[in-house]
Amino acid sequence: MSFCSFFGGEVYADHFEPGIYVCSKCGYELFSSRSKYQHSSPWPAFTETIHKDSVLKKAEQSHHAYKISCGKCRNGLGHEFLNDGPSMGQSRF
Repeated sequence: MSFCSFFGGEVYADHFEPGIYVCSKCGYELFSSRSKYQHSSPWPAFTETIHKDSVLKKAEQSHHAYKISCGKCRNGLGHEFLNDGPSMGQSRF
């Protein structure tokens, strides 16, 4: 699943240093660099969240994506695209 840029306006698609990705608004832990994978879009892509409640997701009307928000402050994080990534549409969160 890939996401729009949500880390304070920075683009981290090619950033693979070890660490934790947090919400730019409240600092809540969202993803680990261990779950990040190379993706063809300019946005960071992850296979799973750090905590079960790290993100909230809501189905978009198109049913091809989910709107993703921070599980703590509900800051908009972007979208999860269903037919995308190593899991080929099988969301892990």
